[in-house]
Formats: sequence, structure tokens, C-alpha cells
Amino acid sequence: MLWNAKNGSVPIKNTQMSYVSFGHGFRTLVILPGLSDGLATVKGKALLLAKPYSHFFDQYTVYMFSRRDDLPSGHTIRDMASDQADALQTLGLTNASIMGVSQGGMIAQWLAIDRPELVDRLVLAVTAPRVNNIIRGSVIKWINLAEQGNHKELMIDTAEKSYSPAYLQKYRKMYPIFGLVGKPKSYDRFLANARAILEFDAYEKLSEIKMPTLIIGGEKDEIVGVEASHELHEQIVGSDLFIYPGLGHAAYEEATDFNQRVFGFLG
Repeated sequence: MLWNAKNGSVPIKNTQMSYVSFGHGFRTLVILPGLSDGLATVKGKALLLAKPYSHFFDQYTVYMFSRRDDLPSGHTIRDMASDQADALQTLGLTNASIMGVSQGGMIAQWLAIDRPELVDRLVLAVTAPRVNNIIRGSVIKWINLAEQGNHKELMIDTAEKSYSPAYLQKYRKMYPIFGLVGKPKSYDRFLANARAILEFDAYEKLSEIKMPTLIIGGEKDEIVGVEASHELHEQIVGSDLFIYPGLGHAAYEEATDFNQRVFGFLG
């Protein structure tokens, strides 16, 4: 298949880390997803996840990683970055462009700070340099809903906070089935990821990031807040900043030119 989609896993600290890859280019792009990875990993989903990144396939081999399988309670964002560094080294991906989305962007920050030799270029999308009141309010609510097993309200609240009003017009038609599909057997993995966000703070170390960096935010982001993108831009010297007007946390999904913008920056 032209997409060259593959599913794989890599041994990491007595457990495994799942990943998918697609494309056949000689350059490497690594994508680190957000908190949704705590509900459903990328395992076995290479074909499902590949299509949005087809623009990259001639020049890049694209990898998307989940967090490690055995994700213990108390595992920090910095610990997750250390796991990611080990996985990249094991796979020989030592000069990669890294794109982190939301919580994945938090992991990408620590990866760039602690292991800069692994990161060629950095894209931080709809993320923040530290937990703020907007993030704290959202994540605590999601933790409470997960602890109650209220999957429907967890999914609805996430959607309402992520998408633009125009997109929600269509999306709301799906709300009646939200409690019926996609509910995990256990929320332990989600809770470990979510609680790690509440302790995240890389703000004072961001000046150590020296590789070319693109920061992308959404003007109406109700999960991390648009000010978080400006904070990143102020602290990472020489970084580029683009804010999508009228879009929120799901700008990476809604903006039709998002991947093209990233491709242009990386190229």
C-alpha cells in the first residue's frame, strides 16, 4: 500500500510502548497525541490514523506513539518524556521532528529540554508550558467524571470544550451514543495521564529549547487557553507562533491547512 501503514511496539522499561507508522520518506516525524490516549491507544490503528498525514508520506516516515502500556499512578509528564526518549533510541529515531498535541505537547517540551539531541524540530500544538486555572478546571472535572464511570458526560464535555460552534452543530447529533461506544474497561490509564497534567510545569526550563520551534494555538481554546501559546512563544527564543482565529482546542483537527502549515515549517 502507498501509505506503508504499519503497527508496532517497542520494549520500554519492562513493558511495551505501542506505535503506528506510515509513509516512506527518509525524514522522520514523531507525533505525540493528547489525553485521549488514556482512553484508547494507537495499537493496531495504523490504517485508521494514516489518512490525515498523507501530505507527509513522500518525504517523511510518520510515527505516532502511545504512552507505555504499564502506566503507573504517579508517572509524571517528565517520566513520559523519558519513556519516549528510550523508545526513540531503541528504534533508531535519533534526529526526528517532534509534534506534540495538547498533553503530547507537554511531553514534547520535556523531551526537547532533557534530550535535545533527539529532536531536530519541534511543533507544539494547543498545549501549555504549565498547568493553569483553565487546564486545572477541565482536568479535575474529567477526573471526577472518569471516577464516576460517566463516559457519556466525559465525552460531551470534552467535545463542547474542544470544537468551534460551527463544528458542534454537526457533532451534537452523535451525543446520544457517546455513552455506548468507546468506553474503556478501566479508567486507570486515563486517570494516570490526567493527574500527571495537574503536576506539569516546564515553564522555567523552556529557555533551554534551542531547536526551531513552531507553536500553534486556537484563539477560542477552552482547555488550555490561548494565553498558554503566547507564554510558550515568549519563553522559547526564536520560536514561531500561529493562532487560529475562531478555533479552539481542536484546531489541529478542524483547520484544513493545519498539516500543510506543519509541513511547511518542517521543510
